[in-house]
Amino acid sequence: MSLTVSRHIPVRPDWLATCREDPLDPELPIVDPHHHLWDRPDSRYLADDLRADIDGSGHRILATVYVECHAMYREGGDPLERPLGEVAFAAGVGELAEAEGGNTALCRGVVGTLDLSAGDRVRPLLEAAVAVGQGRLRGLRCSSVHHPDPTAHGSMLNVPPGLLGSAAFRAGFAHLAPLGLSFDAWMYHTQLADAAELADAFTDTPIILNHVGGPIGIGPYAGRRDEVFADWRAALREVARRPNVAVKLGGLGMRLFGFDLHAGERAPGSEAVAAAWRPYVETAIEAFGPDRAMFESNFPVDKGSCGYGVLWNAFKRIAAGCSAAEKRALFADTAARVYRLGISV
Repeated sequence: MSLTVSRHIPVRPDWLATCREDPLDPELPIVDPHHHLWDRPDSRYLADDLRADIDGSGHRILATVYVECHAMYREGGDPLERPLGEVAFAAGVGELAEAEGGNTALCRGVVGTLDLSAGDRVRPLLEAAVAVGQGRLRGLRCSSVHHPDPTAHGSMLNVPPGLLGSAAFRAGFAHLAPLGLSFDAWMYHTQLADAAELADAFTDTPIILNHVGGPIGIGPYAGRRDEVFADWRAALREVARRPNVAVKLGGLGMRLFGFDLHAGERAPGSEAVAAAWRPYVETAIEAFGPDRAMFESNFPVDKGSCGYGVLWNAFKRIAAGCSAAEKRALFADTAARVYRLGISV
């Protein structure tokens, strides 16, 4: 696995401030099942920043799920144990938020990471992760993003091909279900068959496909949106045939998708965001159904394309034709159930 310089769209607070919107349907309960926290040389996004985005949006965010982002690792020691620092950090944020009170349970769930390619050696590491997670650890994410063309990379990572199918990885993966843990899958649309094969091999392990399955819109795929969309839709529908797989509706503000919402002089409003993202979101909902689909913010990554309040307004515009029960599933119930958050929505 190689790490490269961040490929995320830079966050520009002054630019974001050019578009403010009141929340649509402000009483609709929301669980945000995918955000990050980090403190990097070129970017800081910690609990106070997330809280400010949530409180400033006017949307009713009941709880959030932290997803690993190679942050706050332990220094020194066994490399296999270093990611435990991130789980402990996120759990600590959740514990502090709970003690302070407020309307949003930050980091109610935590998705960490470990090198599942360690095979059976991963079992004690998983048990340690559960312990440092203070009851908040819900699963792991082991990104498998890979593409041979560097211009197609929409992630800081480029993982060797075939990770999810390797014998060593699957030996480690087999320890998730016995510990009650799920798996977040992050890959490009060209790799979606890997997710289907993994789901077939481990039917008792919940798998959550991140960012609508990552249809690439940059590099060799730029200018080929219709072709990519058709290929992605077919592959996504095939993955959706596996009942143990759910999908996250979001991440579309990343550079990977090839949209130009960040290119205007003013930040986009929710109507423009909804128009750009609607085909992907509606296709994913059609494939998986509201009971296996959940809206996500992917903040602060998607913050390069639009504000937090605008993002949730855009999702509400896309879901406007859904029934009340379907909206509750897409915005809160599915995430709360899949991540076993134990909250009443």
